[in-house]
Amino acid sequence: MSYCINPACPNPENLSDAQLCRACGSKLLLRDRYRASGTLGRGGFGATFLAEDVGLPGRPTCVIKQLRPAVSDVHVLHMARELFEREATILGKIGNHPQIPRLLDYFELNQDFYLVQEHVDGPTLQQEVKRSGCFDEAGVREVLSEVLPILGYVHSQEVIHRDIKPANLIRRNFDRKFVLIDFGAVKDQVSQTVAANSEDSPLTTFAVGTPGYAPPEQMAMRPVYASDLYALGVTCIYLLTGKSPKDLGYDGATGELSWQGRVKLSDRLTKVIEKMLETSVRHRYQTTQEVLQALELDRHSDSLSQGMVSSTSQSISLAAHRPGLTGRVSPAARMATEVKAQQARLEPTHLQSQAIRKPTGSRGGSAATGSKVKLDASGLRAAYSQGRRDFTLQDFSLLKLQKVDLSGGVFSQAKLQKTDLQGANLFNVNFGRASLTGAVLRDTNLSKAYFSYADLEGADLRGADLSYAHLSNANLRGANLGGANLTGATVTQEQLAMARTNWVTVLPSGKRGWR
Repeated sequence: MSYCINPACPNPENLSDAQLCRACGSKLLLRDRYRASGTLGRGGFGATFLAEDVGLPGRPTCVIKQLRPAVSDVHVLHMARELFEREATILGKIGNHPQIPRLLDYFELNQDFYLVQEHVDGPTLQQEVKRSGCFDEAGVREVLSEVLPILGYVHSQEVIHRDIKPANLIRRNFDRKFVLIDFGAVKDQVSQTVAANSEDSPLTTFAVGTPGYAPPEQMAMRPVYASDLYALGVTCIYLLTGKSPKDLGYDGATGELSWQGRVKLSDRLTKVIEKMLETSVRHRYQTTQEVLQALELDRHSDSLSQGMVSSTSQSISLAAHRPGLTGRVSPAARMATEVKAQQARLEPTHLQSQAIRKPTGSRGGSAATGSKVKLDASGLRAAYSQGRRDFTLQDFSLLKLQKVDLSGGVFSQAKLQKTDLQGANLFNVNFGRASLTGAVLRDTNLSKAYFSYADLEGADLRGADLSYAHLSNANLRGANLGGANLTGATVTQEQLAMARTNWVTVLPSGKRGWR
């Protein structure tokens, strides 16, 4: 189906191959490239559409954000345009993170503004709660352990999101990672000092986030980094109770949310959430690292910093939220196990010597923590067959893994130097910042693989399927792309110039030839 994006169209649904809307006569192919298939949401400033990019082979799915002010006031229009321009700038600035949607296009057409972004397939946390019920403590710890590093990255770029809430956190289907969306309310180049006098623009004074999730200082147009931590704390309360802030009520004396009596949590997590929800910025956590440290996750901050916490297994208690993945232990639960072991003064090698075991599968049971010993080829195959998908920071150099199936795996920052992966199925694998120097990837399925900032120097990619792969900022110096299929891949001419191609190499445009 083709969907007309004209706000005044009385009947936007059309046949899939139609060129003009049968109801209003508007062109259905936006910028002669993007065809909307339905609406994802509408608001006071515009609408969001699911679309396909007909300009690329395979017509990949994308999301179109259309600026559509509900009023014609010149000042409001200027404010809305500034909002979209800022969102485009910020997405371009921080979009290299694997858990933030990439900005694909940005343009103005007929005095309207459009953003085209990567489509993230998966349910929001709000949808999960409505579908499967409230989260337990392990589930909330998992959310914090994965979302806090994403927020830490955003803050390191001098950006405040300002609209953290369950509807803006998606659990991506292919790897079950959380993705932070909707940067329409961002504020960049901020100061941690709350100024006495405001010089905010109309944009800043309007885009205050979602009432109930936004803290007092943000509602007063004085957002700071800690404002996002408050909103994340309110998000945790929603996950635990299934109730939005307006349905919880507030303490008449302190103005704080009344929630403790509705849930049963450990004293530690209760205190962490209470400090995240301090109405006074002075008494609230100031950084994401402080929260991680309070949760006793600080020892794992190096791996968490890229939002790629190892998920050797998932929590049994999260089975309702993770269909088909029952009997596993969450990253947070695994970390808690290690902390308890340390407190019990176990020998450091005790946890490291534990092999990966098959989960018990019984409800309320437990699974062993993932082995920290370097996996060999058979160990990697076994771990993957038992459901493990995250191998962040692991070292697999020199292994023989011909024709292995690791589709959907996460190898962020992993070492795969001179690893033989010829003929392997690596569809949708995340190799962000991984080292694949000299790796053998001949005739390998790398369709939709993520290689942002990966090192592929000297890699053998002859005959590999790299269609729609994301190679932004990857090092391709000396990589052999002879006969590789790069249809729709995200890669620059400068990168290709550093690699070796031949007349049978299929370029991103779909054409064959040297570049």
